[in-house]
Amino acid sequence: MRRRASSPSPNGLRPLRRRPKQLDDDPVLHDVSASGGGSPVAPGGLRPPGPRRVPPGSGAPGTTDEAATLLAAVPDDADPDPEVLRRARQIAARLAVPRPRRDVTARRGAGELASVRYRGGSDDIDLDRTLEQLVEHPVPEDGDVIVRERVRARRAVALLVDVSGSMRGERVRTAAAALGALAAELSADDVAAIAFWSDAAVLAHLGERVSPRRLLDTLLRIQVKGLTNVAFPLQVAARELARVPARDARALLLSDCVHNAGPDPRPFAARLPRLDVLLDTSGEHDADLGRDLARLGRGRLFRIGGYREVAPALGEVFA
Repeated sequence: MRRRASSPSPNGLRPLRRRPKQLDDDPVLHDVSASGGGSPVAPGGLRPPGPRRVPPGSGAPGTTDEAATLLAAVPDDADPDPEVLRRARQIAARLAVPRPRRDVTARRGAGELASVRYRGGSDDIDLDRTLEQLVEHPVPEDGDVIVRERVRARRAVALLVDVSGSMRGERVRTAAAALGALAAELSADDVAAIAFWSDAAVLAHLGERVSPRRLLDTLLRIQVKGLTNVAFPLQVAARELARVPARDARALLLSDCVHNAGPDPRPFAARLPRLDVLLDTSGEHDADLGRDLARLGRGRLFRIGGYREVAPALGEVFA
């Protein structure tokens, strides 16, 4: 008996491998960043926390009356997982993330002050550099006049880390180590960190200075359980990155892409300036969805079988 082919969805995308559970309530965004103070927030019309239907300790579809919870603060005397810290140091030692190029199309009011050729956008002349040009070109053109402008040479990166039930055990340790190592490597850039399951938690807002160790510690205190709603963190990342020009912004998703709750995440990937996907393949995973997300997000897909493969992939992501 021949199997009837699935018809494409109205947006032209193939049907998802799994039929995601439709959540009874909008997902909740918790703010456990330094500025958020650990209090749940409800941006964009989301309802505040209420009864949720998520299965404890499992990524498989199901129902329960248990509410999604998150520790509001990390105890001062808490020690991060030593194994994760060891892995984070190993990943960081192997990372070689290239620095961003200095933006030659400067934007007034943002970035570092630098001397650039005059393009009609500044009247702050760098006299020393301009005189050097006049020695070589006695009859100057506009480009021989050197002015001082603020030039942006920073990236804006949103890191999205899956802590749902399907990522428990070794997988969440790998994701946590990758987050800590990458946050340290991108310390000179603007970084947002978002953990997600059926809900999501902002660990650090874009540009907020949080130590990699604190990010690790906070992430590891989120209980790994529940369904996987990949669409929600993509929406949160879009809001974080909306404050910077698209050419400076990108998102990085660390997940097995086993999306089983909420709407189809692919349309939300297409709204991001760029989305790269680190797909954890050490257990159950959805390579088709990961590939679609990277393609629609104008990024690349990297398969990660363990923490040793994280550093080379991250180096390629930012090459």
